Amino acid sequence: MLILIDTSAFIEFLNRTGSVFDREITRLIEEDTEDIALANLTVTEVLQGIRDDGRFQITRDALLTFTILAPRGVESYVAAAELYRECRRQGLTVRSTIDLVIAQIALENDAVLLHNDRDFGAIGTACGLRTYLLASTPEA
Repeated sequence: MLILIDTSAFIEFLNRTGSVFDREITRLIEEDTEDIALANLTVTEVLQGIRDDGRFQITRDALLTFTILAPRGVESYVAAAELYRECRRQGLTVRSTIDLVIAQIALENDAVLLHNDRDFGAIGTACGLRTYLLASTPEA
């Protein structure tokens, strides 16, 4: 199984919060029994929040050890817009365009998304996005 880790969960791991997301990502990395990936946009979101140059370099190097997935082309962005439109048709609100693109990346790669973001619950309801369920994962 390919697990795509969203920024919302990965930040918990990087900050060593002790949350269920931190613990699960640590377990996945240590056990090395599943394929783990990050979206290219997750790399950007994580790195843009780091102020210290030294920590930026260390974090960048660590992030680039993961498989990095990207949209496959302009068709991916069109499909992400269609996800948004389908959510709206179903009365669901998605607040983030980046989340739509990350969801599309997960769909294109048949990945299960590990997240801590309510937008993905709405997207999953509308299009069948598979999410990695944890005991305290918010789905609303």
